[in-house]
Order: sequence, then C-alpha cells, then structure tokens
Amino acid sequence: MTTRFRADSAPSADPDGRDGQACSAAPARSAQPAPAATASPLGPASPLGPASPAPAASAASRPALLGWLVAAVQAARPQQWPKNLLVFAAPLAGATLGRDEGLIYALIAAAAFTAASSAVYYVNDLADAERDRRHPVKRNRPIASGRLPTRGALAAAAACAAAALAAGAAIGEPGLIAAVGAYLGLSMLYTLTLKHVPVLEMCLVASGFVLRALGGAAATHVPPSGWFLVVCSLGALMVAVSKRYTELAALGADAARHRPVMRWYRSGWLRAGERAIAVAMIAAYLLWAGSGHDHWVRAWHIASALPLAVALLRFDWLAGRAAGRPVEDLIVKDRLMNCAEVAWLALFVAGL
Repeated sequence: MTTRFRADSAPSADPDGRDGQACSAAPARSAQPAPAATASPLGPASPLGPASPAPAASAASRPALLGWLVAAVQAARPQQWPKNLLVFAAPLAGATLGRDEGLIYALIAAAAFTAASSAVYYVNDLADAERDRRHPVKRNRPIASGRLPTRGALAAAAACAAAALAAGAAIGEPGLIAAVGAYLGLSMLYTLTLKHVPVLEMCLVASGFVLRALGGAAATHVPPSGWFLVVCSLGALMVAVSKRYTELAALGADAARHRPVMRWYRSGWLRAGERAIAVAMIAAYLLWAGSGHDHWVRAWHIASALPLAVALLRFDWLAGRAAGRPVEDLIVKDRLMNCAEVAWLALFVAGL
C-alpha cells in the first residue's frame, strides 16, 4: 500500500502529465502480461516511444532551404543584372563583334560581371545591414531582414567572386580578368571606406559601368575609341549623381542617417551637376559622331544625337519627380524614355 501511495502522489516531470500517468498506472499493468510489440513502419519499437519520422524532418527542411535560396537570389539583385549588357557597348560602337565567335565571348563577359556584381551586393549589404534596418525600404532586403544569414551571404559572395575571375581565365583573356579584378577591388574599397568620401564615391560608382564596357572590349578584342570612353564615363557619372539626388530628395535630412556621405551634398548642387554632365555628354557624343570618315555614317550618327538629347531631357524631368524610385526604373519603365532609346538605337545602327 505504501508503494502505491508514493507512486500516485509523485509529481509529474512532464508538463503534459504523461510521465505522471505512466507512474500511477504502473502497478495495475504489472499483473498483466505485456502486450506484444507491434512492428513500426519506421523501424523497431523504442522503449522511449515511437521514433520520430525522419522523412517528415527532411520535408520540413526543404522549405527552409528553398527560402534561403530565394533570399540569396534576391540579395544578388537580379533586377540590376541588365546593367551587365554594357559589355556589348564597345562592339556596338565599333560595329563589329571582333574575334571569331565574339558573341559567345561577350556573353561570357556579361556572365562574369553578373557574378562579380552579385558578390559586391552581398558584401555591401553585409556592411550596411545595421543602417539598412533603419531605412524605410532597405530594411526589407534579405540580409537586413535576417532572411539570409551572414555566413550564407559570405559564402555566396566568395563563390560569385571566384566564378567571375574564373570566367576570364576560362577563355584565356587577361584583359577580362583585369577588368573584373579592378571592378571587385574598387567596389570592395568603396564598400569598406571610400563610400564616405564625397564626389569620389560617385566616381567609383560610375567606374563600374566603364569597367563593364572595357571588359566587353577586352573579351571581344574590339579596342574602344577615346570618345567612346568619354561618352560612356559621362553617362555613368550622370546616373550616379542622379541616384544621390533622388535619394536626397526622397529622404531629406534623414538621408545622412542611412548614407553618411549625404551630409556633404545639397539638392541644388546635385541637380546642377547632373545637368552639366548631360550637356557635356551630348557635346562629346556630337564630337564623336562628327569624327566619322564616311559621310553616310557621320550623318546618321549626328542625327542619333537628337533622340539621345530627348532621352536625357526626359530623364532629367523624371529625376525631379522620382519620389524615391530607383534611377534604373526611370530608364527602363517610362514609355517616352523607351521610345527615345529605341529611336536612338535605330539611328545609330542605321549608321553602321
């Protein structure tokens, strides 16, 4: 009797009371033969209870892995990948794909810069994670929101950087390796320290566009002209200045909290700088167009300056009303801009 009293009154160690129920029922079951163990489809019966289903655990891990992969792709910013088509700028300007199978080499260069830019985005978002969490839009980025862990982002960045450099080695083109290496090096310097230096940081952002064009020229063996590099550099710098202007216009005094270098900028200065660069770009383009030896080519290229000027004017108008929208959206999502770009391309190609 004493033994039964102690078993019934013992406290349960399990919050659901399962252990307590087992203790109180033990004497009643001791007089009866133990039931035969039934075979389990998951394996032999365990004295501690049925084994946990391993297939269910692996099924539960699949959504987590899928979520990680989705976050990794989002952090690489695929919406920015069309920028890497700038590798075709030099072949387009030269009206030739250069070496045999130049299209394939240009596509390899585009893939290399896609991987390199993805690596830069991973590192940049890791460095800016704390500031991004205080930003009204950037806080939703995969790294800032915690959907992509730090170790995963670092591993993805290392893999992308290695793949970018390996692309140049695979086709035996040191010029492409140099362009990709310079892009990675300057971008890392920008991320770690130079993004806090006014004006220089915008030049570094613009250099990424120029290095893409140089990488495509190296991969296809199409030497770029001096005027081509001037026009390309001015266009890239104008986009960089516009990015800072739209950011400052959208966030106002809070812009410096999210990007410290913004405290050195003023909206009026950035607006004037953007317009001055656009004028210089048109002038450089006309000088390049007028330098053609063939009258037919020269006439078509000079005519193509008109839709280019329309596109720049439209871009200036949209930048003043961007309301925080990315500059890339102004270029690719506005119908009038698209029409002007297509008209420019048609006239440019006609001259080729």
